[in-house]
Amino acid sequence: MFNPDKYLTVKWQMGARVYPILDCYGLVHEVRKDLGLETWPDFNGVVSDDGGMNREAQLFRSKVSECQSQEGAVAACFNHQLVVHLAIVVNIDGQLMVMESQKGTNVTIMTVQRFERRYRNQVRYFK
Repeated sequence: MFNPDKYLTVKWQMGARVYPILDCYGLVHEVRKDLGLETWPDFNGVVSDDGGMNREAQLFRSKVSECQSQEGAVAACFNHQLVVHLAIVVNIDGQLMVMESQKGTNVTIMTVQRFERRYRNQVRYFK
């Protein structure tokens, strides 16, 4: 069973992929592992600041399929056509929520609707 409390001690750091220090994709990677889902590449060293996240996301896109928000789906946030942030959908007490890791706030969990509003509905989900 998924335990969201594990992530409340996570500290955000750009490019971090090893729990308990995780950036947005590091969190996605760790949660997917905990959910028992297929492991995605860890993209070690890839960060959004230099456009690396967008470049790797576009290359990896052929290996995933777009879907509706569902447990384990990766939420990709776009600014026009550029991927600028990633998060993951989790099921907490029967409700779909989005978990993200960001500078200054570390890990936050919110409803799918709030997350989509926050990113001005420029969110697409992939599995």
